[in-house]
Amino acid sequence: MPSTLAALLFLGLSLSQGTSTQKQSLSKPVIWAKPSFMIPEGKLAIIWCQGTHGAAEYQLHFEGGLSAFKRPKSPGMSNRVKFPIPSMTSQTAGQYRCFYRSGELWSEPSDPLDLVVTGLYDTPTLSVQPRPEVISGEKVTFRCRLETATSTFFLLKEGRSSRPERRYGNIQAEFPMGPVSTAHRGTYRCFGSYNTHAWSFPSEPVKLLVNGDAGDTTFAPTEHTSSDHWDSYMLTTETQFQEDPVLWDHNAQNLLRIGLVLLVLVALVWLPVEDWLHRKKPQERASRASSQECRRFRAQSPG
Repeated sequence: MPSTLAALLFLGLSLSQGTSTQKQSLSKPVIWAKPSFMIPEGKLAIIWCQGTHGAAEYQLHFEGGLSAFKRPKSPGMSNRVKFPIPSMTSQTAGQYRCFYRSGELWSEPSDPLDLVVTGLYDTPTLSVQPRPEVISGEKVTFRCRLETATSTFFLLKEGRSSRPERRYGNIQAEFPMGPVSTAHRGTYRCFGSYNTHAWSFPSEPVKLLVNGDAGDTTFAPTEHTSSDHWDSYMLTTETQFQEDPVLWDHNAQNLLRIGLVLLVLVALVWLPVEDWLHRKKPQERASRASSQECRRFRAQSPG
C-alpha cells in the first residue's frame, strides 16, 4: 500500500507542477490612444493600457525605455490605467508599449502604438486623377504635394478602419489605386512628413465617388467632411479592446483539482482494501496448512 499511495501522490504533484508551470503566464496587455493615434501639436493625448484586474503595477515604455509607471488606485476593481501627455510635441511622438505586473510576474509587452504629432509643417494639397468621380473598375491616382521639402507622404481615408498608406518623394508622391470599387468611396486627406511620427497639417478633403456601373449615377453617402469633424480626429485606427485577460486558465486548474481529489479518494479507498487483502493472505495460508495437518493426522491414525 505505501508504495502505491506514494506513486499516486507523486503523479498528482507532478501534474499539478506541470500545469502550474504552463499556465503561470500573463496575457498580453492592450494599448491605445485617445482621441486618436494622431494628435495635433500642443493638444492633450491619453495613452491607455489594459491588463487584468489582478494587476498591481503598469509600466509605459517609449522608444524602448521606461517612460512612466502607475499603480491602480483600487487594485482588483479596474483593469486599465491611463498615461496622459498634456501637450503633444515631436519629442513625445513615437512608439509606445506597455507592461503590467501581477504578483511577481510581468506580462509580455503590448503591441506597439505609434503615436503621431501633426501640424508641424505647411499644409499639403491633394488631388485625384483622372477625376474624383469614376466608374467601378477604373483606376485612379491620388497626388499629394507639399512645397516645403519633405521625404514621406501619407494618405488616409476617413473612417474607423482606415490605415495610413505611405509613399516617398521630395515634394510630392503619387498613390495609385484600383481597379476601384464602391468600397473605395469616401473622403481622403494626406500628410507630409520628415519621419514616421511627425506629420504636417492635413490637406483639404478630397471625396472620391465611385459608381457601381456605367448606368448607375447614384452614390452612397460618404463621410462628413467638415473641418470640425477632421480636427476632432475621428479618423482612428481603433483597437478592438479585449475583455479582461485571464491570469490563470481556470478550467485547467479546476480539472487539476478534480483529478487530485479523485487520486486522494482512490488512495483512501484502496488503503483498507489493500490492508484487508494483506491480512487475508496469511490467514488463508494458515488455514490451508491446518487443513493439510489434519489430513495427515487422520491418515496416520490406526483404522
